[in-house]
Amino acid sequence: MNKEINRIRVVLSELNIKHKWLADKMKKNPSTISLWCKNERQPSLETLIEIAKVLDVDARLLIKSTK
Repeated sequence: MNKEINRIRVVLSELNIKHKWLADKMKKNPSTISLWCKNERQPSLETLIEIAKVLDVDARLLIKSTK
């Protein structure tokens, strides 16, 4: 099973934003954001929506398509 579920790293890269910036904006530990970016852990759906708001993107961009 492919464990890459989210596209947070890809979206951050496309927006030229560092995960440290996202951690600061969300008041999260940078290591937590790093784990999400590496798909070693997954944020909750509510957190994905919060990330989308901070990045000003559609939340669907943060989830890898199943098709």
